[in-house]
Amino acid sequence: MVCTSTRALALLGTSLLIAAACGKEEVASASASATATESDSGAATDTTDAATTDGSESDSGVDAAPTWHQQIAPIVAESCSGCHRDSGIAPFSLTTYEESAPWALLLADSVERGAMPPFLATDTPECQPRHGWIDDLRLSDEQAGLLRAWADAGAPEGDPATAAPLPQPPQLDLVDPDIRLTIPTPVTVSGNGDKFLCFSIDPGLDADAWVDGLQISAGNPKIVHHVLVYVDEDAQSADLIGPDGSYPCFGGPGVGNASLIGAWAPGMPAFNTPPDTAFRIPAGARIIMNMHYHPTGAEEVDDSSAVELRYHPSIPANLALLALIGNAHNSGAGLLPGPGDSGSPQFKIPAGAVDHTESMSIRLDDIPDLRVWSAGTHLHYVGTDMVAGIRRAAPQPGEPESECFVHTPNWNFNWQRAYVYDAPLAEAPVVRAGDEIVMRCTYNNSMSNPYVVQALAEQGLGAPVDVYLGEETLDEMCLGIFGVAINLADLF
Repeated sequence: MVCTSTRALALLGTSLLIAAACGKEEVASASASATATESDSGAATDTTDAATTDGSESDSGVDAAPTWHQQIAPIVAESCSGCHRDSGIAPFSLTTYEESAPWALLLADSVERGAMPPFLATDTPECQPRHGWIDDLRLSDEQAGLLRAWADAGAPEGDPATAAPLPQPPQLDLVDPDIRLTIPTPVTVSGNGDKFLCFSIDPGLDADAWVDGLQISAGNPKIVHHVLVYVDEDAQSADLIGPDGSYPCFGGPGVGNASLIGAWAPGMPAFNTPPDTAFRIPAGARIIMNMHYHPTGAEEVDDSSAVELRYHPSIPANLALLALIGNAHNSGAGLLPGPGDSGSPQFKIPAGAVDHTESMSIRLDDIPDLRVWSAGTHLHYVGTDMVAGIRRAAPQPGEPESECFVHTPNWNFNWQRAYVYDAPLAEAPVVRAGDEIVMRCTYNNSMSNPYVVQALAEQGLGAPVDVYLGEETLDEMCLGIFGVAINLADLF
């Protein structure tokens, strides 16, 4: 992934879309089922007197502990079962009492730590976006308290005859896709070197199409590091492909006049644009799937990575773009002086460094007014925290001179997504020519970072190495991902 030219944003038909994201969160340890609590003397005591089976007040007058069927199942169904279900991306199911009770303590702990549900955007003292988020998975303090009380009481089941109604789980898949494009041939990955391939696919469009929904699926999440999807407007990639439909590429489409319309990294759900807003795919264009594969040490095969598209029924009022801004490699690109720099700023995370920061301020010139409808962050395994916002050159009435777009203080490579503002497009923040996008990224390049340990082990290394800006797994990034819209009437 590379920094998008801001000049390209002004071009009609250029759809610079990225949806950062990445796979499944592994559970490090299981929680044993607790059916009794410990008394002060250390002996197990029955919790029946303290908690009636239906979650009501006990005979002693003390508030009863929450129970699965009455209070807990609705929380889990709404916030957890989208992933924690049979054939879901999570490693175990939480759809029944029998499945969930053994994990009661882990559920409570994970929610209190902010690790689950996996929604990394957080309001912090330095970042309070003006709008909330669509599909915000985070639990309220009251819900978290119920999970803790249920776990501490030994995970009582309650009475299934008086069970509370269950809400629908969150929708993670694209609704009503019109076309699915799959890589045409299998890819085998082995050894310890990353592999970069581009597949060129003909979507068969004889007229311009507009896309308001997109979802990318990794055929083998063990080895798919990320996927970038481009529109090859002039079909140049057809001349590059070999018999298997692919050609070698690195960090981009390998052809000119191609625009990014989608991306996948672990944890990315379906991506939907605001109402009457869509990305453009010209007639005759080809779709390029840029695949970055990361080896596990064993031989692995991907034969089913794919992208699904949903077409907008007509020309929309707004052109959607998704712009990648960041990854500044020097001061001219916007990299600011940081810890350890001597002379010109350098993007370098020293081996063993903890809480190392890299900061950027990137001025946007030659752009039309852009409505920001989503924001996201992208780092690799060394990253731990990222915050991104704007500093305005000439604030309009009612606009702050600076504001924060998104903060992910507990970064996790395995749970990436674009965060969409819960507000009408007309109320979304505006970016204008002369404004600066500012961001700060924090890294832990030591053995205290379990993701560093994992990445080093996969490369056969036992100690951290200096990390620089780059595409591969042991490189790093500092990249903001912004969904923006331009009113088509403003382009003519």
